[in-house]
Amino acid sequence: MGGTDECKTMLDALNKVTACYRHLVIALGSTSDSQNLREELKKTRKKAQELAVANRNKLTALLKDKTTSKDDRAEYERLWVVFTSNMELLEVDMKRSLEIGQEFPLKVPTRHLIQTGMTGSTTTVAARAMSVQNMKYDGDSNIDTADLKELQAEITQVGQMMEEMEMKVQVAPWAVEAKQEAGAELKSTLSVGNSSVGVISICEEEPKDEMDEGGDNNGMITCVAGFIFVAIVVVAGILGYFVIGG
Repeated sequence: MGGTDECKTMLDALNKVTACYRHLVIALGSTSDSQNLREELKKTRKKAQELAVANRNKLTALLKDKTTSKDDRAEYERLWVVFTSNMELLEVDMKRSLEIGQEFPLKVPTRHLIQTGMTGSTTTVAARAMSVQNMKYDGDSNIDTADLKELQAEITQVGQMMEEMEMKVQVAPWAVEAKQEAGAELKSTLSVGNSSVGVISICEEEPKDEMDEGGDNNGMITCVAGFIFVAIVVVAGILGYFVIGG
């Protein structure tokens, strides 16, 4: 596997794990929040940080290599910009996780969990992030408070790592040109990545037939509701006429 392909695979894995982490953060403070969710968040963010370090080391070495061709360097710079953007999003989500975790402690609740409409377990998403069949939980009853200090320290570490990256590699984001149109990856059916984490699927498509059937049912329900509403208005108007006339 060439340097470019290897970098893409590693970056693809990081992208998907950080996406899983963001999905889990959304459930914090909601009625889907739980001790298992807090543990899933901890394991997922640590996995993201491990992949981030691997990506940083690989890309830094390639960008510092004086023998790298002009075309390869341009591609590495593009991947570097994608990587740094990913790290910025991870840092934002880690800070959000810290803030919400402090506001919604599980062991000694200080406020009611928010009814967001989200239901069900987040175990499947966490398992994809960790590339395992089934999640194993440590069962630490203090994780919702004990992990906050560790999370705070990790946020500082991520910030320091990003500063060091800027010092070691001078890549101007505005000078890097995109190689495809915006949103092109959403239209592509190809999946990048041969690593164990690279095969994670964040958004599984629902069967088309079920979606179409659901759309038809929703349309029929809307039409029936409209007819009923009109009928009620007409009847009310007639009764009002007789009452006034009487």
